[in-house]
Amino acid sequence: MLDSATVDAYLERIGAKRPERADAKALAHLHERHVLSVPFENIDFAYGRPSPPIGLGASALEKIISRNRGGCCYELNGAFHELLRTLEFDVAPLAARVMEEDGFTPPLGHMALRVVTEDGEGPYLADVGYGNAFRHPLRLAERGEQADEQGTFQLTEAPHGDLDLLRDGVLQYRLEQRPRELDDFAAMTWWLRSSDDSPFLARQVCTLPTAEGRVTLAGRTLTHTAGGDKTKERLSEDAALLAAYRAVFGIELATVPPSADAPQHP
Repeated sequence: MLDSATVDAYLERIGAKRPERADAKALAHLHERHVLSVPFENIDFAYGRPSPPIGLGASALEKIISRNRGGCCYELNGAFHELLRTLEFDVAPLAARVMEEDGFTPPLGHMALRVVTEDGEGPYLADVGYGNAFRHPLRLAERGEQADEQGTFQLTEAPHGDLDLLRDGVLQYRLEQRPRELDDFAAMTWWLRSSDDSPFLARQVCTLPTAEGRVTLAGRTLTHTAGGDKTKERLSEDAALLAAYRAVFGIELATVPPSADAPQHP
């Protein structure tokens, strides 16, 4: 469990109020504030081996709170898990496999959360660590479309009791329904940090939804999306790239990530 001072600092970081109850309204508030405040980013993966470890659960809090950084799914959902648990939500990690261009990622390639609130609503799928996911938690038992500011989402039945998450009709990831422990994801974080096949070593991204759409820095390309309009800017100079991290995401970097010049997915 997190101590009170850490909870207060975490809530201040995401601009959220401490909830009076662990109910569905509080979960929606915390989830939205987290998604809008803390970017998905894999910058630390790019700095070579060895490097600072990728934190799971409470060990990710120093990076998120004290250094105003974001993180990958294991860091963001792991930290959010600890916050929700301390605030007396019933929460458990779930494993998923993200759909990439050439198929699913390996097992446990993504972490999401299953949350039950004290008012008996849900259970909910929470995910503050997926680059282009929903702003508000989804109902896990609902199989119809669920509208969200980030798109229209739907959970559908998949083989072996899994669920497929679709965004605007496009498969995002395949979700296990059995609960996991945070430590179950430790080996996968090592693989993403160490393997030559790791997508996080091949491409670097930092992304955050905005009131109008989304802003993403992939390599040296800064993309602003608002409605159906998209503008791109190439940041060739290192100083301009570091300034964009600082101005757009509030992230201070001493050096440009080594993978900034690698080919990036659109």
